[in-house]
Amino acid sequence: MKGQTSTRTKVLHALMIVVLTILLLLFIAPFILVVINVFKTKADINTAPLALIGKHGFTLENFPRAMDKMNFVTVFGNSAVITISATILTILFSAMCAYVIVRNPSWKFGGMVFALMVASMVIPFQVLMVPLVSVYGGLLDVLNNRITLILMHTGFSVSLAVFMFHGAIKTNIPNELEEAASIDGCSKWRTFWTIVFPLLKPTVATVAIIDAMAFWNDYLLPSLVLGRRDLYTIPIATQIFYGTYSNDIGLIMAALLLAMLPILILYLFLQRYIVEGVTSGAVKG
Repeated sequence: MKGQTSTRTKVLHALMIVVLTILLLLFIAPFILVVINVFKTKADINTAPLALIGKHGFTLENFPRAMDKMNFVTVFGNSAVITISATILTILFSAMCAYVIVRNPSWKFGGMVFALMVASMVIPFQVLMVPLVSVYGGLLDVLNNRITLILMHTGFSVSLAVFMFHGAIKTNIPNELEEAASIDGCSKWRTFWTIVFPLLKPTVATVAIIDAMAFWNDYLLPSLVLGRRDLYTIPIATQIFYGTYSNDIGLIMAALLLAMLPILILYLFLQRYIVEGVTSGAVKG
């Protein structure tokens, strides 16, 4: 009986692995098509899009052409400045806010602020889109500015980040560490930056990759805020580029790969910390 149960379990595990592998291949198939076609000529892509190497061989000509026609250096710089700045601000403000709320449980205003932040996460951006543009554009006239977009990104993402830091601080960082630091003469400010914040590394990495991906790939908010061509981010430039060169698939593939590479590299560097951040509060001991 036990042998039959064990065999059945192994079959189910094998079946699950097969199904998940098929789903994974279906999910990454578009990315694989981009990678194998970006190194082909236009003629090879049209005649044999599924072939690993085209009849004309391996080519890199799509990349410099795409970078030139897309003005890639400028749009990459815009996306990098906006993404890095908004991510850093979100992490710093959220970690400090969560720390104040967690370490002051009797402070009713802090609990109310935290409750409002959690509640605000259910409000879709589309509801705020029209009044946001009319206020910041019509009344304050602060659109077409990278700083405005950075502050908007930070404001929209800080609620989720505070929620994550709140759980990490409350679950994984004991009060005894801070009490010992206080006895040694550390101020609250120094205790946070030298003891608490370094212990939040997994959560910092998780927030960083979630927000960086969101900021880097966001199209709607930048398209509403940044109207000048010299301020375009990569998603806006890619959309315009696609509309102009939709017949040249090689250029489109190169532009898409250039847009994806930075965030993929960031994820590869931070994935270990992301796993730690997800599992750090799962087991207590």
